[in-house]
Amino acid sequence: MTDDTLNRGPLGEARRIVVKIGSALLVEESTGRVHAAWLDTLAEDLAAWHRAGREIIVVSSGAVAVGRRRLGLTARRLRLEEKQAAAATGQIQLAHAYQNALARFEIGVAQILLSLTDTEERRRHLNARSTLETLLGLGVIPVINENDTIATDEIRFGDNDRLAARVAQMISADTLILLSDIDGLYTADPRRDATARRLEEVSEITAEIEAMAGDAPAGYSAGGMVTKLIAAKIAMQAGCRMAITDGKPPHALARLASGAAATWFRPRATPTRARKQWIGGVLQTEGRLVVDEGAEQALGHGSSLLPAGILAIEGEFERGDVVVIVNRAGRIIGRGLSAYNAGDARRIMGHKSREIEELLGYRGREEVIHRDDLVMQ
Repeated sequence: MTDDTLNRGPLGEARRIVVKIGSALLVEESTGRVHAAWLDTLAEDLAAWHRAGREIIVVSSGAVAVGRRRLGLTARRLRLEEKQAAAATGQIQLAHAYQNALARFEIGVAQILLSLTDTEERRRHLNARSTLETLLGLGVIPVINENDTIATDEIRFGDNDRLAARVAQMISADTLILLSDIDGLYTADPRRDATARRLEEVSEITAEIEAMAGDAPAGYSAGGMVTKLIAAKIAMQAGCRMAITDGKPPHALARLASGAAATWFRPRATPTRARKQWIGGVLQTEGRLVVDEGAEQALGHGSSLLPAGILAIEGEFERGDVVVIVNRAGRIIGRGLSAYNAGDARRIMGHKSREIEELLGYRGREEVIHRDDLVMQ
């Protein structure tokens, strides 16, 4: 795959990409082993995107499928505690497989395990986002899976399609790719209906589109088209385009970049616009930041809000809460997500960003509200 192919093809505008890999692709069902030859071709594709400056996150299934074989738990349906034990064992093998596959391209790999509450509870969401942003900035490819070893049925995603969509939403990815055992969404189940046709593009998930989803295929898969459409809804609401494509052939990502068969779900907004629409639509704000004229002018030109420009802080709020920004006259000029809680924000207001570490005892963000988390009125 060449850089020119990436720039010309359907992924030409992609800059931050989440790739979801299902168990049926990664794990050989007959042996329970990682499909090493297939993973090697995937690693080559990922490395090509990495060289082209794309930021990539992999959401990978397969831990339970690999671990249960290692533990000899293959004769029956697993109980919850057995599934968690299999996941704990399989995660080590999966992480090692990804590490080896990408090591020959001198690309670092990090393993992150997430639960449903990590993406829904605001503080944990922000912590996970910050960690992922840092890893991407360091040129590392994070490999994510659901934290099956501690999650119970009540707090599980249950499938990695939805997990991948939540991760894409969390990090403001512009592209989500679901590598599947089918090359897209069909008007009916093509395994049962020879007249079924694949949809090239979907711009809205209507009741008619939802009715096209069939049952989950046999084998290791826990999803099926139903969960892929749920993932598409999450992604599109976050301004993230999503593709469903056949991941079975070697170099599946290179094939997709060259125009291989797929269904593309196209959002109406970009990730940044969708994020700002959410911030702008929050009805309950938790505090007020009063800023000086210099900060007001800088914000109007698209800058972040730095602590030096803050005159006063009203109310009590936590990191990640939505706060309003007002000028000296008390007029609301914007709102955004605070990078600090109210106590820490008060300690650093009026000071230069380089003084934050000395004032707080830790090195925090340079800005109180980053411009990507800011909406002006």
